[in-house]
Amino acid sequence: LRAGNDTFKILIATDIHLGYLEKDAIRGQDTYNTLNEILDCAKKNKVDFILLGGDLFHENKPSRRCLHSSISMLRKYCMGDSPVTFNILSDQTVNFNTTQFPWVNYQDENLNISIPVFSIHGNHDDPTGAEGLCALDLLSASGLVNHFGHSHSVERIEISPVLMQKGSTKLALYGLGSIPDERLYRMFVNKQVTMLRPKEDQDGWFNLFAIHQNRSKHGPTNYIPEQFLDDFLDLVVWGHEHECLITPARNEQQLFYVTQPGSSVATSLSPGEATKKHIGLLKVKGRKMNMQKIPLKTVRQFFIQDVVLADYEDLFTPETPQVTKKMEDLCYAKVIEMLEEAEKERIGCPLTPEKPLVRLRVDYSGGFETFNTSRFSQKFVDRVANPKDIIHFLRKREYKDDIKDEVTIDYGKLIKPTAVGGLRVEDMVKQYFEAAEQKVQLSLLTEQGMGKAIQEYVDKDEKDAIEELITCQLEKTQRHLQARGVTTEQDIDAEARRCHRPSGANLHDCVSFLTAMNRAKANRLERGEESVDQDMPDVDMNFADDDVVASPAPTRGRGRGGRGRGGRGRGKGECC
Repeated sequence: LRAGNDTFKILIATDIHLGYLEKDAIRGQDTYNTLNEILDCAKKNKVDFILLGGDLFHENKPSRRCLHSSISMLRKYCMGDSPVTFNILSDQTVNFNTTQFPWVNYQDENLNISIPVFSIHGNHDDPTGAEGLCALDLLSASGLVNHFGHSHSVERIEISPVLMQKGSTKLALYGLGSIPDERLYRMFVNKQVTMLRPKEDQDGWFNLFAIHQNRSKHGPTNYIPEQFLDDFLDLVVWGHEHECLITPARNEQQLFYVTQPGSSVATSLSPGEATKKHIGLLKVKGRKMNMQKIPLKTVRQFFIQDVVLADYEDLFTPETPQVTKKMEDLCYAKVIEMLEEAEKERIGCPLTPEKPLVRLRVDYSGGFETFNTSRFSQKFVDRVANPKDIIHFLRKREYKDDIKDEVTIDYGKLIKPTAVGGLRVEDMVKQYFEAAEQKVQLSLLTEQGMGKAIQEYVDKDEKDAIEELITCQLEKTQRHLQARGVTTEQDIDAEARRCHRPSGANLHDCVSFLTAMNRAKANRLERGEESVDQDMPDVDMNFADDDVVASPAPTRGRGRGGRGRGGRGRGKGECC
């Protein structure tokens, strides 16, 4: 498509994770350099606006350096005298409902905006606290970013589009910030999600939707199937997944296209992160679109290889003399091979960081022993950006099919290693009590409530979360027993368990949790530890009795969760 008065030019990026490893001596500047490149690219291409698909920040509470850098770069590249050539037609008080200034920033008479930035929030920088604020809201209040797609209700979601027009081209921009996948899955199935459409000329709009959820399947409900989304959409920008699959892929069932820009920084040493990083330049004219891939030059190179020691029988076996040294020599050769490849790719790219990320995954199944990875890594301290975790040992699951004599059991082969990196804190708590003996099961507390309280303590340093939850549950149970008038120990025990029976635990559990977190916040303020606007936890009001713990599985890049099939659960409405 040729750029013209009727063509939208949109720069698309997701998962910038600003501030990731900012204290690292080698990698601390990576995310800042890449954001600078992205904004510079937008200015050079004279785009109409920038669309960010969530996780602009890596931390829920970004550091002062992180906020200062983001504000400085946005002010440098997005403010100026260049005119904005498209209009907003929708009700902006509905579109931008997280600020006291509910209108797009370039229409503010006190600001001089040349490149508007529209962004949804991700799971890393999601709104928390009683006020439901996030780091993006700071940028929004300062007039640098237009935060949209924030749903305040936990019972029903109505996604109202930002309606834009440039010449004869009309664009409906939909957005939905990150929501816990299990909750959003249930809401789709229960038809509690509605995407509103313009009243007039519905077929004349190009419908663009930004979402930040799990796309790869890891479990029954811990993801959002593409089939849940409305079929009137033209293009879906999918954030949260870090593997770069930016070329639009057609969904043959819904007949829309999906682009997955991926992250602009590797936040884990997994295969999906090794894909070359890109951003997209989207051109829209009428109902036609074109996506141009733009490679990022400031991203640190990442190379990953797998080595299965059992495949090198011609070089060594577990019984070979000095087998450990031979294993190290093989791994050394593989790392050198990746470093040489990195050096060749870096030729002619002065913006690419000198030291690459290197990961060698070594499968030592078949009787091999591991070697000292710290000593091995010392050989590459000055050549790689991650010298402490170059080598990753893993072993395939092995099962003994025929065990006839207990004395001959190889216990090493019976061990089934399981990764816990993908589990959430509340999942681990639930699994613990499911496997525990009956005598240590919870009676006054519930696994969900306890899990969420522990998560608040771990993730957000809510020191009084557990204590206040226990106090709230105890008070609630005491009131229940007094109302029932029970006196004997046996009756008390039975009535207490009935009070917390799963069929009625959801609402009570949620109310107790909210009460406990409010008390914890009040305790903080009394001690003078935090200001009044400190974050509060995000609470899932829509608990389910049959929540399933998703087992970890390989992902395409980053993303926690998985997928299963479900009902379409869609609704259509009208807006404007």
